[in-house]
Amino acid sequence: MFLDGQIYMGLADGQRVNMQLNMANRHGLIAGASGTGKTITMKSMAESFSDAGVPVFLCDVKGDVSGLAMAGAKSDGMEKRIDKFGIRESFSYKPYPVCFWDIYGEGGHPIRATITDMGPELLSRILNLTPAQEGVLNILFRIADDKGLKLIDLKDLRALTSYVSEHKEDFISVYGNITTASTGGILRALIPLENQGGELFFGEPALDIFDWIRTDSNGKGMVNLLNCVKLVQNPSLYASFVLWMMAELFERLPEAGDLDKPKLVFFFDEAHMLFSDAPKILVQKIEQMVKLIRSKAVGVYFVTQSPSDIPDSVLAQLSNRIQHALRAYTPTEQKAVRVAAQSFRANPNFKAEDVIMELGVGEALTSFLDERGVPTMAQKTSIICPQSLMAPCEDSVRTSMMGADGMSKYDKMIDNESAYEMIHGIKVKEEEQSKLDAERAQLEKEKADFEKQKAKQEEADKRKQEREQEAARIKKEKEEAAAKKKKEQASERRKQQIERQLINTGMQALKRGLFKTFLK
Repeated sequence: MFLDGQIYMGLADGQRVNMQLNMANRHGLIAGASGTGKTITMKSMAESFSDAGVPVFLCDVKGDVSGLAMAGAKSDGMEKRIDKFGIRESFSYKPYPVCFWDIYGEGGHPIRATITDMGPELLSRILNLTPAQEGVLNILFRIADDKGLKLIDLKDLRALTSYVSEHKEDFISVYGNITTASTGGILRALIPLENQGGELFFGEPALDIFDWIRTDSNGKGMVNLLNCVKLVQNPSLYASFVLWMMAELFERLPEAGDLDKPKLVFFFDEAHMLFSDAPKILVQKIEQMVKLIRSKAVGVYFVTQSPSDIPDSVLAQLSNRIQHALRAYTPTEQKAVRVAAQSFRANPNFKAEDVIMELGVGEALTSFLDERGVPTMAQKTSIICPQSLMAPCEDSVRTSMMGADGMSKYDKMIDNESAYEMIHGIKVKEEEQSKLDAERAQLEKEKADFEKQKAKQEEADKRKQEREQEAARIKKEKEEAAAKKKKEQASERRKQQIERQLINTGMQALKRGLFKTFLK
């Protein structure tokens, strides 16, 4: 509850326990076993920040925080708590300005980011790429930038990766080696992200982070409620969202230093899901963001069952602590209680380790930074009650608020021309050119075949003509030889005839001469 310029967290030994608004960007932790009141504490803090004019972003993992949008219900138990905390005059059952969000677009406005916004470094962390694959991913982003190819959604990245892999010889001389193994590894790594709903998160219109940093007409900070019931079941996408969100805030928000109040406060419920089985490099990135984002006047609060769920490097950055009850039935659980107790500034009046195991529902061991930034001693605190409904809100209320919050511009995905369409156009042109080249080659082949056939035919005709000429020559020679022979034969016959005539004439003359001689 926001009261007298401070966040009134509850009572400890009859004294008010407050959290300083100007120290809220030092981050914090709300821990405790299931059913000990963590969600109620988170809701009360979110309400207080909203009343103080601080926008809130809250991950609703179980779907039971949406009651912030409706006024709380009066009951005997609530009335007793109101009197117990001495807030009768200040307390009222009231709703808070809630803007509903859901990456899957089912329980709120969709949240989207572009592949370019995510960048190669964060994306390689999310995809858990090897150094070689990360190097190729950087090359892909550089090629996209140089060629004017917009990387908006996953199909853009997939199309670019496939295209560069197919034409790697055209890029290697300019950008360095691009192996098929690396591009194949990137394409494989995209599959789990796509299966988890990455095609819904990456796209346009991309979220303007400043749409979360708003107040309503009464000056109350807007409570941005992200429905995470489905999201936390998909750790790769959840990590993608968290890293993008922190990086976006860090890049776009100016340095602010220590302000009277934060510009924005985040609550990550069931935070262990964010770090469970997370690659070391991803944890380091979250740690880095948590460290740096404080200077942007942004507070981050992790809500989980045990402090041991949070990596030590991140846990060290969480200065405001609220520890609900922990149960210790095993040596491991006893160690967790001991570690949780040691994270508090000791109170000489009790042993923190014992108190943590004795806390009832709605009670917590608390320690907040004072005005000078020094942690206060641990105090056993009864946590104040929320003013909104301690149950999920009605669907009609959700629908009504979504229609009036001015964020309907994100409801419909827009598929603008980007790398996918441009590469598809390039491939179509290449296919058309390839077709033209094939047709040209076919024509040239047909022409060559025709010329070859023509030359072959001409050669055949020439050989035929030569054969015919040779045959005609031989025929002529034969005819001439035959004519000559015939002529010779005729001449011989004439000669023989003449000879016969001469012989006959001689014989006759001889006969006549002999006859005359005989007569004499």
